[in-house]
Amino acid sequence: MTDRTQSAARAREARRRRYLMCRPTHFEVTYRINPWMDPAKPVDTDLAVAQWEKLRALYLELGHEVELIDPLPGYPDMVYAANGATVVDGKVLGARFRNVERSAEGPAYLAWFRDNGFTELHDPEHINEGEGDFLVAGNLILAGTGFRSEPPGHAEAQEFFGCPVVSLELVDERYYHLDTALAVLSEDEVMYNPRAFSPGSRAVLERLYPDAVLASEEDAAVFGLNAVSDGRHVVLPEAATGLARELRKRGFEPIGMDLSELLKGGGSVKCCTLEVREAAA
Repeated sequence: MTDRTQSAARAREARRRRYLMCRPTHFEVTYRINPWMDPAKPVDTDLAVAQWEKLRALYLELGHEVELIDPLPGYPDMVYAANGATVVDGKVLGARFRNVERSAEGPAYLAWFRDNGFTELHDPEHINEGEGDFLVAGNLILAGTGFRSEPPGHAEAQEFFGCPVVSLELVDERYYHLDTALAVLSEDEVMYNPRAFSPGSRAVLERLYPDAVLASEEDAAVFGLNAVSDGRHVVLPEAATGLARELRKRGFEPIGMDLSELLKGGGSVKCCTLEVREAAA
């Protein structure tokens, strides 16, 4: 680690967050829209709910606020709340999904925000899959493309939020959303899987984050980068032991979770967690 990362490791401070989640009441895998989904593989919905409840309970234990959106029958992927919208300074950019199987989720999430007092909402024209491909890192939004969200959607987000959007191209279909290939740890720290990005996008990440935590192939393959950080605690899949070791070295407190049943749909910790960033007081 450099002097900068060693200094950061000495003082980590958690910030209370507000999350929106969706209980996997109707979770199943009946279609295939990413390499992780296999309709022939049995899914235990009760186990998925139990694993999800442990994640929700952990957030509450850590002092975070968790709100719930009602799941829609027939939309099993609605549990992956991160895809439902992007919220920055109280402004809500809705999601527009590429696959018809998820098409009703965007309007449902946007309606939740409207019903809960949010007034600056934008129903997008271009495809974007919420925080699946938009990750807020300080004053930047890191934006993934290549499999789901479209570059015009990045421009639409920049215009709506009024902050810089950095486009990053994903090249490995296993890591089809940015939040499967990169996690934001603090305003200026990330961890990511270099192999998931095009050469140009890797170069951009190296310039922006020269001290980033780099994930091994093994940790990436268990969705170790599909993680949530509050600035001190990093909640990630328990199988990502290499990442957990590196995070401890840098002063973070990694907390491993078992969301193996939800991984059958192609999601884990971050996919289940939409951060609601309210306007500064």
